[in-house]
Amino acid sequence: MSNVMSTIAGLTPAEKLQLIGDLWDDLSASPGAIPLTDWQRVELARRKANLQSNPSSALTWEEIVLRIKQKHAS
Repeated sequence: MSNVMSTIAGLTPAEKLQLIGDLWDDLSASPGAIPLTDWQRVELARRKANLQSNPSSALTWEEIVLRIKQKHAS
């Protein structure tokens, strides 16, 4: 196991989540540097075309959060 992996393995779940967030923030600062696969490009093009032909199909962030909360309500 590499030093990085053994260090990560020793983190608490909360620390691992913080690391994930930190990595996401770092990667999202330069999205153009993240390579896409061909199938990702095709899927993005499909979704863009769907949104352009049916703008009412889009959801706001608040609607998405509400759906998730409703789906996982106990």
